[in-house]
Formats: sequence, C-alpha cells, structure tokens
Amino acid sequence: MKIYDTPGFPNPARIRIVLAEKGLDSQIEFVKVDLFAAEHKQDAFLAMNPAGTVPVLELDDGTFISEGVAITEYLDNLDGNPTLTGKTPREKAVIHMMQKRADDQLIDAVGIYFHHATPGLGARVEAYKSPEWAHRKEWGERHHEKFVRGMKYFDSALKTHPYVAGDNFSMADITVYAALMHAGAAGIAIPDDCSALSAWQAKMSERPSVKNRSGQVMELPA
Repeated sequence: MKIYDTPGFPNPARIRIVLAEKGLDSQIEFVKVDLFAAEHKQDAFLAMNPAGTVPVLELDDGTFISEGVAITEYLDNLDGNPTLTGKTPREKAVIHMMQKRADDQLIDAVGIYFHHATPGLGARVEAYKSPEWAHRKEWGERHHEKFVRGMKYFDSALKTHPYVAGDNFSMADITVYAALMHAGAAGIAIPDDCSALSAWQAKMSERPSVKNRSGQVMELPA
C-alpha cells in the first residue's frame, strides 16, 4: 500500500497515528506530496483525489481512498479487530458522532482560518483560492471563533470522560489532537479555562503512536 501525504501536516498526521496504533507502518510506502508547490492541485494528483487534499491511500489493486475517516475505517478493520472506530453499534455511533463534531468544529474550522485568514501555504497555493481576499479573511476569522467554541465544547466533554468519545481512545481523539496541532502551528492557543482539554492534549502527546509518528512538526513558509 502507498500513502500520498506531507509529513507533519494535520490530516496526514491523523493517518500516521492510525498506522502506528494498528502496527501497519511497515506495510506502507509513503509518497511525499509538495503542498507548497501546489502539487495537490495538479491533474496527476486530482486523478487520485478530485478534492485535491492529502492524504490518499492507494491499495495494492490500484484503488484510491481519500478522506481521513474512510482511510481510518479501512485500516482499522483490516485485522478484523477495530480498535479506533468501534465494535458495537453503540460504540460506532458515539465515535462517529464525536468524530463528525471534531471534523466540523475543530479540524475544518482551523483549516479554513489558516487557509483564508492567514497566508496559509504561500503564494503558489494562493492562486487556487478565491480572489476576494477581504471577504475570505472575514470568513476565515469567523471560523477562528468557531474553533475556539469547539475547543470549549471538547473541554466540557473531557471533564466527564478520559477520551473524546468515552472511555476508550478512538479516531475522534486522533482528529482532535491533529486539530490542536494545526492550531499550534497557526498560533492559536488552548484557552486558559480549558484545563481538561490541555491535560488531555498533554496525555495524548505521550501516547507512543503520537509521540513516535514521522514528521511531527508542521513547517510553514517563512
């Protein structure tokens, strides 16, 4: 199998953590995609994933799978023992509910802020965005506010459970962690009153699959 991604970026980090959790690292060939050169917006990459986003998983039969949840579901179920996406109907429902909230309130929100209210990935990628900079920046700033509200929501959830979706580590935890990783690179701190979220982040950073993943630092253009 191959994974097309960029080390250190939030959505690729999600899948690299999944691979480490499932012990699949050795079965994957990583192909680096140059986001700063807008390689993900060119025809060759768009043929694999029309959305123009990383990561993309290529199976040995030539099938391409994109979107973090879909890739996670595939990898988590390869061994018939899903540990990240739920085993029972209740577990699956709660994990997918919290995963959806993490995507919407955190990782998508901080991504919109980063790409539209800041210089983002630089000049080469700028050409693929809307030219209405003033409107884009305002839209991005609104998503910054949404992201902060999302952090407060997940802080409240983590006050009553050790993990985002309950008593067990799941893909929802991976998504929240990756969103906070992106936020840190974008200069957004966890609010001081979100002590449960801060404690959870510190605990997650020591988890072997998180601590040992490749490409831990998201490097942005100067």
